[in-house]
Amino acid sequence: METQSIGYMPRIGDKAPDFKVKTTTGDLQFSDYNKDSWVIMFSHPADFTPVCTTEMSAFAKDKEFYAQHNTKLLGLSIDSIHSHLAWVNNVREKTGVYMDFPIIADLDMKVAHLYGMLHPGESETAAVRAVFFIDPKGTIRLIMYYPLNVGRNMAEVQRALVALQTSDQHKCAMPVDWKPGEKAIVPPPKTLVEMDERIADTTYEKVDFYLAKKDLVLN
Repeated sequence: METQSIGYMPRIGDKAPDFKVKTTTGDLQFSDYNKDSWVIMFSHPADFTPVCTTEMSAFAKDKEFYAQHNTKLLGLSIDSIHSHLAWVNNVREKTGVYMDFPIIADLDMKVAHLYGMLHPGESETAAVRAVFFIDPKGTIRLIMYYPLNVGRNMAEVQRALVALQTSDQHKCAMPVDWKPGEKAIVPPPKTLVEMDERIADTTYEKVDFYLAKKDLVLN
């Protein structure tokens, strides 16, 4: 199993480090969990804290969205299984929201170190609010970091996931603020011949030959 130093920070394009852990749904080998599906793995500083409760509940409320996009959820904090279970039950009793996705009990901070979730300037004992988008090949495709005192934007998490998947499917790039249904950017030409073909092409919406957009047929 791959291990990294405490100072390791994973990067976009890296292979997601594998690990075996205990979670609220049982033992989990990440490489098995990630097989044939996307994974959004997110850390929170601590159980029974207000911002974390709003975030984790939001993920749980939208679990059907993630399932429809072939994406599994995986939470983490540096708390025990007993704390996780009590918190999940408390949230269900108080709000009716059931956080039934796996939540890693990372008491030894092994996964937090592997994924660079510990930022000493914020805290040496609590993971920052990190979000990792990992594709079915086990490659880290996008990373978001938030401080302890600011909750994540769930609409942006979902927008980014759909943008990544759509870009992969259609071999295109997404402009600023792209949302499903909007035009995507086609790859720019790489030769003079391709440039002339692009200039002559009337099927694209063009600012110029290097910035052209097209409609997508979304599944």
